[in-house]
Amino acid sequence: MQKLELMSPAGSFEALRSAIQAGCNSVYFGVEQLNMRARSSINFTLEDLKEIAQIAKENHIKAYITLNTIIYDHDIRLMKEIVSAAKENGIDAIIASDHAVMNYAKKIGMPIHISTQCNITNIDSVEFYANYADVMVLSRELSLSQVEDIVREIERRDIRGPQNELVKIEIFGHGALCMAVSGKCYLSLHSHNASANRGACIQNCRRSYIVIDKEEGYELEIDNEYIMSAKDLCTIDFLDKIIKAGVSVLKIEGRGRSADYVYETTKCYREAIDSIYEGTYTLEKIETWKERLATVYNRGFWDGYYLGRKMGEWSKNHGSAATTKKVYLGKIRNFFDKISVAEVELETLQLKLNDDIIITGPKTGLVKAVVQEIRLEDIPVPEVKKGDIFSIKLPEKVRPSDKLYKVVKEVVENR
Repeated sequence: MQKLELMSPAGSFEALRSAIQAGCNSVYFGVEQLNMRARSSINFTLEDLKEIAQIAKENHIKAYITLNTIIYDHDIRLMKEIVSAAKENGIDAIIASDHAVMNYAKKIGMPIHISTQCNITNIDSVEFYANYADVMVLSRELSLSQVEDIVREIERRDIRGPQNELVKIEIFGHGALCMAVSGKCYLSLHSHNASANRGACIQNCRRSYIVIDKEEGYELEIDNEYIMSAKDLCTIDFLDKIIKAGVSVLKIEGRGRSADYVYETTKCYREAIDSIYEGTYTLEKIETWKERLATVYNRGFWDGYYLGRKMGEWSKNHGSAATTKKVYLGKIRNFFDKISVAEVELETLQLKLNDDIIITGPKTGLVKAVVQEIRLEDIPVPEVKKGDIFSIKLPEKVRPSDKLYKVVKEVVENR
């Protein structure tokens, strides 16, 4: 049995490096504006493709471009530029939902993955899209039992993609869920003329609302005012069932998320996947992973529709329910490789001994550490404050201009 592929989001070079450090098998990212995170993440440009492909190749992972928005006639030229550039630079596949993208990618021999926006819910749809794609993301609303049935039927019917291999099934394993079926929502378009299906969602579903009876003007009292804001998906406690169902690719959502989110989620799922194949997957480990996942951005967790739920679970809070948050402190000025010491300028707040810190950068990815010693003018001190230039020893190499953050515990009410 081929091992489950772990796919991580890369909304920046910091996130890309962090995903690799944490053990992903592949990454997906957006280029220019034709992707579903065009507004919420810092998208790469065509000029970045060569470097991304090189980083992926050096680290033995695959790289996929998301090109999954609705395409209008005026988008065709840019779409073709992106697909052609992806092929020329050695990107592994295009994640697509519009048939124009599929048609052009097939013409030039660029591998295609079908996006969840195509809402594939049955085996005949899989058979249709097999004319274009080797990997398909199924609808997020399917149960794991339905996913397993589709995988089994792919094998029975011997459904193969353009590369003459059995079609592989991909599902979302962790991260934000949209209230709409497979993310096809029009709320943002109707309210602010910003189409979610063009990557411009303003996420107004995540806000609180009051429901009013239009005929008599009565306000309805609702226990949870965030009635459209779904909790985040988390499958780490039944990951063994996902592997047993025959899923080939597990995708972590979060191209709009920070490097520490990408690192921690990837690291937890990497450890969980490996433990299943090693036979060491236990309840104790699962609880530890869930505690770690809760430390980075989340809206609370639920298991989605995989285990037979008919209704979603809705967040009780605005924003994140993470148990920790990171606070910006300053930037790295220099790093001395031989002694693994960084010179840092503290731009805000203070830093003390035993503080938890993270450092992120485009070339560095993410480095975690606990402050064991602080030197100010080469003299050990218990803390430093805003404006100080000091040095700390680090476990890994960092680079000038990398950003330093302190990790602090966060109190979230009514999580």
